[in-house]
Amino acid sequence: MPYDLTNKLVIGLSSSALFDLKESDEIFRTKGEQSYREHQREHQDKALGKGVAFPFIRRMLTLNELQTTDPLVEVILLSRNDPDTGLRVMNSIEHYGLDITRAMFLQGNSPHAYIPAFSIELFLSANPQDVKQATLAGYPAGQILTGNIKDDTSDHELRIAFDFDGVLADDEAEAIYKNTKELKDFHTHESANVDIPHNPGPLKAFLDRISEIQKIEMKRLEDDPQYRPVLKISIVTARNAPSHKRVINTMRTWGIDVNEAFFMGGVEKSLVLNILKPHIFFDDQRTHLDENSSILPSVHIPFGVANNN
Repeated sequence: MPYDLTNKLVIGLSSSALFDLKESDEIFRTKGEQSYREHQREHQDKALGKGVAFPFIRRMLTLNELQTTDPLVEVILLSRNDPDTGLRVMNSIEHYGLDITRAMFLQGNSPHAYIPAFSIELFLSANPQDVKQATLAGYPAGQILTGNIKDDTSDHELRIAFDFDGVLADDEAEAIYKNTKELKDFHTHESANVDIPHNPGPLKAFLDRISEIQKIEMKRLEDDPQYRPVLKISIVTARNAPSHKRVINTMRTWGIDVNEAFFMGGVEKSLVLNILKPHIFFDDQRTHLDENSSILPSVHIPFGVANNN
Protein backbone atom coordinates (compact mmCIF):
# COMPACT_ATOMS: atom_id res chain seq x y z
CA MET A 1 0.00 0.00 0.00
CA PRO A 2 1.48 3.42 -0.93
CA TYR A 3 2.86 5.55 1.89
CA ASP A 4 0.42 8.39 2.54
CA LEU A 5 1.89 11.85 3.17
CA THR A 6 -1.39 13.77 3.08
CA ASN A 7 -2.14 13.24 6.78
CA LYS A 8 1.27 14.55 7.92
CA LEU A 9 3.04 17.87 8.21
CA VAL A 10 5.50 17.66 5.33
CA ILE A 11 8.47 20.01 5.15
CA GLY A 12 10.67 20.09 2.07
CA LEU A 13 14.06 21.71 2.35
CA SER A 14 17.23 22.14 0.40
CA SER A 15 20.62 20.99 1.62
CA SER A 16 21.60 24.69 1.76
CA ALA A 17 18.93 25.30 4.40
CA LEU A 18 19.86 22.29 6.53
CA PHE A 19 23.66 22.47 6.31
CA ASP A 20 26.44 25.04 6.05
CA LEU A 21 27.60 24.81 2.43
CA LYS A 22 29.74 27.97 2.26
CA GLU A 23 32.98 26.06 1.64
CA SER A 24 31.44 23.77 -0.97
CA ASP A 25 29.73 26.64 -2.76
CA GLU A 26 32.95 28.64 -2.85
CA ILE A 27 34.74 25.72 -4.52
CA PHE A 28 31.95 25.41 -7.09
CA ARG A 29 32.06 29.15 -7.90
CA THR A 30 35.82 29.56 -8.07
CA LYS A 31 37.05 26.19 -9.31
CA GLY A 32 34.13 24.74 -11.23
CA GLU A 33 31.90 21.71 -11.14
CA GLN A 34 34.60 19.06 -11.46
CA SER A 35 36.58 20.39 -8.49
CA TYR A 36 33.32 20.60 -6.51
CA ARG A 37 32.53 16.98 -7.39
CA GLU A 38 36.00 15.83 -6.34
CA HIS A 39 35.78 17.80 -3.09
CA GLN A 40 32.43 16.24 -2.16
CA ARG A 41 33.68 12.74 -2.92
CA GLU A 42 36.87 13.25 -0.92
CA HIS A 43 34.87 14.55 2.04
CA GLN A 44 31.77 12.40 1.72
CA ASP A 45 32.33 10.87 5.16
CA LYS A 46 33.00 14.25 6.81
CA ALA A 47 29.78 15.69 8.18
CA LEU A 48 28.75 19.12 6.96
CA GLY A 49 28.28 21.85 9.55
CA LYS A 50 24.79 22.70 10.78
CA GLY A 51 22.87 25.26 8.75
CA VAL A 52 20.36 27.91 9.80
CA ALA A 53 17.34 25.57 9.62
CA PHE A 54 19.04 22.70 11.45
CA PRO A 55 17.82 23.54 15.01
CA PHE A 56 14.27 24.02 13.71
CA ILE A 57 14.26 20.76 11.73
CA ARG A 58 15.82 18.73 14.55
CA ARG A 59 13.13 19.90 16.94
CA MET A 60 10.34 19.34 14.42
CA LEU A 61 11.38 15.72 14.09
CA THR A 62 11.27 15.21 17.87
CA LEU A 63 7.51 15.82 17.67
CA ASN A 64 7.22 12.35 16.14
CA GLU A 65 7.74 10.97 19.65
CA LEU A 66 4.11 11.96 20.28
CA GLN A 67 2.93 9.36 17.79
CA THR A 68 5.62 6.82 17.02
CA THR A 69 3.46 4.38 15.05
CA ASP A 70 2.23 7.07 12.67
CA PRO A 71 4.73 9.96 12.61
CA LEU A 72 3.25 13.46 12.56
CA VAL A 73 6.13 15.15 10.72
CA GLU A 74 7.92 14.20 7.53
CA VAL A 75 10.99 16.04 6.23
CA ILE A 76 12.06 15.54 2.62
CA LEU A 77 15.33 16.73 1.10
CA LEU A 78 15.01 18.56 -2.24
CA SER A 79 18.52 19.07 -3.57
CA ARG A 80 20.10 20.63 -6.65
CA ASN A 81 22.99 18.17 -6.27
CA ASP A 82 23.13 15.06 -8.38
CA PRO A 83 22.91 11.70 -6.56
CA ASP A 84 26.70 11.29 -6.52
CA THR A 85 27.59 14.60 -4.89
CA GLY A 86 24.44 14.40 -2.76
CA LEU A 87 25.83 11.37 -0.95
CA ARG A 88 27.72 13.67 1.43
CA VAL A 89 24.45 15.39 2.37
CA MET A 90 22.74 12.08 3.12
CA ASN A 91 25.76 10.90 5.09
CA SER A 92 25.61 14.12 7.11
CA ILE A 93 21.93 13.53 7.84
CA GLU A 94 22.84 10.06 9.10
CA HIS A 95 25.74 11.46 11.16
CA TYR A 96 23.42 13.80 13.07
CA GLY A 97 20.77 11.13 13.57
CA LEU A 98 18.04 13.01 11.73
CA ASP A 99 15.09 10.87 10.67
CA ILE A 100 15.11 12.05 7.05
CA THR A 101 14.91 9.14 4.62
CA ARG A 102 13.26 10.61 1.53
CA ALA A 103 15.23 12.76 -0.88
CA MET A 104 15.44 13.90 -4.48
CA PHE A 105 18.57 14.99 -6.32
CA LEU A 106 17.92 17.08 -9.41
CA GLN A 107 21.36 17.88 -10.89
CA GLY A 108 21.00 21.65 -10.93
CA ASN A 109 17.27 21.85 -11.61
CA SER A 110 14.80 23.75 -9.46
CA PRO A 111 12.78 21.48 -7.15
CA HIS A 112 9.63 23.58 -6.96
CA ALA A 113 7.65 21.51 -9.48
CA TYR A 114 7.81 18.51 -7.13
CA ILE A 115 6.31 20.31 -4.10
CA PRO A 116 2.72 19.11 -4.72
CA ALA A 117 3.85 15.55 -5.45
CA PHE A 118 4.92 15.22 -1.82
CA SER A 119 2.12 17.31 -0.24
CA ILE A 120 4.74 19.75 1.05
CA GLU A 121 3.30 22.51 3.25
CA LEU A 122 6.56 24.37 3.76
CA PHE A 123 9.54 24.53 1.40
CA LEU A 124 12.73 26.10 2.76
CA SER A 125 15.79 26.97 0.70
CA ALA A 126 18.68 29.40 0.77
CA ASN A 127 18.32 29.77 -3.02
CA PRO A 128 16.18 32.89 -3.68
CA GLN A 129 15.39 31.87 -7.27
CA ASP A 130 14.01 28.49 -6.20
CA VAL A 131 11.88 30.14 -3.50
CA LYS A 132 10.59 32.80 -5.88
CA GLN A 133 9.63 30.21 -8.48
CA ALA A 134 7.79 28.18 -5.87
CA THR A 135 5.96 31.25 -4.55
CA LEU A 136 4.90 32.37 -8.03
CA ALA A 137 3.55 28.88 -8.62
CA GLY A 138 1.40 29.26 -5.48
CA TYR A 139 3.42 26.99 -3.21
CA PRO A 140 4.33 27.76 0.43
CA ALA A 141 8.01 28.68 0.28
CA GLY A 142 10.54 30.76 2.16
CA GLN A 143 14.17 31.78 1.78
CA ILE A 144 16.39 30.94 4.73
CA LEU A 145 18.69 33.92 5.29
CA THR A 146 22.36 33.44 6.08
CA GLY A 147 23.23 33.47 9.77
CA ASN A 148 25.46 32.02 12.45
CA ILE A 149 22.82 30.08 14.37
CA LYS A 150 23.72 27.88 17.32
CA ASP A 151 21.77 24.76 18.22
CA ASP A 152 21.29 24.78 21.98
CA THR A 153 20.56 21.12 22.67
CA SER A 154 19.62 21.90 26.29
CA ASP A 155 16.69 24.00 25.04
CA HIS A 156 13.64 21.74 25.09
CA GLU A 157 11.19 24.04 23.31
CA LEU A 158 10.46 24.66 19.65
CA ARG A 159 9.50 28.32 19.25
CA ILE A 160 7.97 29.32 15.92
CA ALA A 161 7.18 32.98 15.24
CA PHE A 162 5.15 34.41 12.35
CA ASP A 163 4.42 37.81 10.97
CA PHE A 164 0.71 37.98 10.09
CA ASP A 165 -0.01 39.88 6.87
CA GLY A 166 1.56 38.30 3.79
CA VAL A 167 2.53 35.20 5.77
CA LEU A 168 -0.45 33.67 7.60
CA ALA A 169 -3.03 35.91 5.93
CA ASP A 170 -3.05 37.25 2.40
CA ASP A 171 -1.84 40.76 1.56
CA GLU A 172 -5.27 42.44 1.31
CA ALA A 173 -4.75 44.71 4.33
CA GLU A 174 -1.11 45.34 3.48
CA ALA A 175 -2.17 46.50 0.02
CA ILE A 176 -4.44 49.13 1.59
CA TYR A 177 -1.50 50.66 3.43
CA LYS A 178 0.84 50.40 0.45
CA ASN A 179 -1.65 52.15 -1.79
CA THR A 180 -2.48 55.09 0.49
CA LYS A 181 0.61 55.32 2.73
CA GLU A 182 -1.81 56.40 5.45
CA LEU A 183 -1.97 54.31 8.62
CA LYS A 184 -5.41 55.69 9.42
CA ASP A 185 -6.75 54.26 6.15
CA PHE A 186 -5.39 50.87 7.11
CA HIS A 187 -7.02 51.00 10.57
CA THR A 188 -10.31 52.25 9.09
CA HIS A 189 -10.35 49.36 6.62
CA GLU A 190 -9.56 46.77 9.27
CA SER A 191 -12.13 48.17 11.71
CA ALA A 192 -14.81 48.11 9.01
CA ASN A 193 -13.96 44.47 8.27
CA VAL A 194 -13.27 43.37 11.84
CA ASP A 195 -15.69 40.42 11.69
CA ILE A 196 -14.64 39.26 8.22
CA PRO A 197 -11.81 36.70 8.45
CA HIS A 198 -8.75 37.30 6.33
CA ASN A 199 -8.14 35.03 3.37
CA PRO A 200 -5.36 32.50 3.99
CA GLY A 201 -1.78 33.45 3.21
CA PRO A 202 1.04 31.19 2.00
CA LEU A 203 1.79 29.58 5.39
CA LYS A 204 -1.79 29.11 6.62
CA ALA A 205 -1.79 25.35 5.89
CA PHE A 206 1.55 24.99 7.69
CA LEU A 207 0.11 26.81 10.72
CA ASP A 208 -2.93 24.50 10.63
CA ARG A 209 -0.69 21.45 10.89
CA ILE A 210 1.40 22.99 13.66
CA SER A 211 -1.78 23.84 15.56
CA GLU A 212 -3.03 20.26 15.21
CA ILE A 213 0.21 18.96 16.69
CA GLN A 214 -0.02 21.46 19.53
CA LYS A 215 -3.51 20.17 20.35
CA ILE A 216 -2.08 16.64 20.50
CA GLU A 217 0.51 17.97 22.96
CA MET A 218 -2.22 19.53 25.12
CA LYS A 219 -4.08 16.20 25.21
CA ARG A 220 -0.85 14.48 26.18
CA LEU A 221 -0.38 17.01 29.00
CA GLU A 222 -3.91 16.29 30.28
CA ASP A 223 -3.11 12.59 30.40
CA ASP A 224 0.41 13.06 31.78
CA PRO A 225 1.01 16.16 33.94
CA GLN A 226 4.75 15.42 33.82
CA TYR A 227 4.86 15.96 30.06
CA ARG A 228 6.73 19.08 28.94
CA PRO A 229 5.14 20.63 25.84
CA VAL A 230 7.58 21.41 23.04
CA LEU A 231 5.71 23.81 20.76
CA LYS A 232 5.27 27.51 21.36
CA ILE A 233 3.62 29.54 18.57
CA SER A 234 3.85 33.33 18.42
CA ILE A 235 2.66 36.12 16.13
CA VAL A 236 4.88 39.20 15.90
CA THR A 237 3.21 41.83 13.76
CA ALA A 238 3.59 45.54 13.05
CA ARG A 239 -0.15 45.95 13.65
CA ASN A 240 -1.53 47.59 16.78
CA ALA A 241 -4.96 48.57 18.11
CA PRO A 242 -7.56 48.75 16.66
CA SER A 243 -6.38 46.49 13.80
CA HIS A 244 -5.45 43.74 16.27
CA LYS A 245 -9.13 42.77 16.56
CA ARG A 246 -9.38 41.40 13.03
CA VAL A 247 -6.28 39.27 13.60
CA ILE A 248 -7.80 37.72 16.72
CA ASN A 249 -11.18 37.19 15.06
CA THR A 250 -9.48 35.58 12.06
CA MET A 251 -7.56 33.16 14.26
CA ARG A 252 -10.78 32.27 16.10
CA THR A 253 -12.53 31.54 12.80
CA TRP A 254 -9.62 29.36 11.73
CA GLY A 255 -9.82 27.47 15.04
CA ILE A 256 -6.21 28.25 15.89
CA ASP A 257 -4.84 29.30 19.26
CA VAL A 258 -1.37 30.83 19.52
CA ASN A 259 0.62 31.09 22.73
CA GLU A 260 1.68 34.69 22.32
CA ALA A 261 0.90 37.68 20.11
CA PHE A 262 2.89 40.90 19.90
CA PHE A 263 1.16 43.88 18.27
CA MET A 264 4.18 46.10 17.82
CA GLY A 265 2.64 49.19 16.20
CA GLY A 266 5.82 50.02 14.31
CA VAL A 267 8.23 49.31 17.17
CA GLU A 268 11.26 47.33 15.93
CA LYS A 269 10.34 43.64 15.96
CA SER A 270 13.83 42.53 16.92
CA LEU A 271 13.34 44.02 20.39
CA VAL A 272 10.81 41.26 21.07
CA LEU A 273 12.45 38.58 18.92
CA ASN A 274 15.76 38.87 20.77
CA ILE A 275 13.92 37.97 23.96
CA LEU A 276 11.58 35.40 22.43
CA LYS A 277 14.49 33.68 20.64
CA PRO A 278 12.43 31.79 18.06
CA HIS A 279 13.99 28.83 16.30
CA ILE A 280 12.47 30.23 13.13
CA PHE A 281 10.75 33.53 12.25
CA PHE A 282 8.75 34.09 9.06
CA ASP A 283 8.19 37.58 7.61
CA ASP A 284 7.29 38.86 4.16
CA GLN A 285 9.44 42.01 4.44
CA ARG A 286 13.23 41.85 4.28
CA THR A 287 13.51 45.12 6.23
CA HIS A 288 12.25 43.23 9.30
CA LEU A 289 14.79 40.45 8.80
CA ASP A 290 18.11 41.57 7.36
CA GLU A 291 19.52 43.39 10.38
CA ASN A 292 19.10 40.47 12.78
CA SER A 293 19.20 37.41 10.50
CA SER A 294 22.84 36.81 11.47
CA ILE A 295 21.72 35.77 14.96
CA LEU A 296 17.99 35.06 14.55
CA PRO A 297 16.94 32.20 12.25
CA SER A 298 14.98 34.19 9.67
CA VAL A 299 12.88 33.21 6.66
CA HIS A 300 11.75 35.64 3.99
CA ILE A 301 8.36 34.87 2.42
CA PRO A 302 8.49 36.69 -0.97
CA PHE A 303 4.72 37.01 -1.26
CA GLY A 304 2.33 39.85 -2.09
CA VAL A 305 2.58 43.62 -2.50
CA ALA A 306 5.49 43.92 -0.08
CA ASN A 307 7.61 42.10 -2.65
CA ASN A 308 6.40 43.69 -5.87
CA ASN A 309 9.36 45.46 -7.42
